[in-house]
Amino acid sequence: MKLILTQDVSGLGAPGDVVEVKDGYGRNFLLPRGFAISWTRGGEKQVTQIKRARKVREVRDLSHANEIKQALEALTITLPARAGEAGRLFGSVTNADVADAVRAAGGPILDKRAVVLAAPIKTVGKHSAKVQVHPDVTATVTLVVVAS
Repeated sequence: MKLILTQDVSGLGAPGDVVEVKDGYGRNFLLPRGFAISWTRGGEKQVTQIKRARKVREVRDLSHANEIKQALEALTITLPARAGEAGRLFGSVTNADVADAVRAAGGPILDKRAVVLAAPIKTVGKHSAKVQVHPDVTATVTLVVVAS
């Protein structure tokens, strides 16, 4: 089965790549989750649009990735969250919350899938998260979770 990837799939490819996969994998996993669309001649136009959008978002090279890493590590991100009196959160801080907080703090726009939390953040205080800026560059971001 020939498909056009719409999202990054580890071990398979990046958005805009045309891949050949087994029918069951494509029909039961990639297509229902929106990771891919069926390949058609008209879909080739979509491939160019997806690749153009990816080129705008992606990190240019290793030196650019290191610049982004330095900018991220210089930031201290404050995340307001609802918490009880003991400092325990109602819920937890997610990858998407961290990505939005970095953007709000003046940092670069991050994909929530690039943010890696070692464990779910469920308490008020100082925490850290890793951000995969480039395959070779990982930044550590300091998070301060405060009760709102």
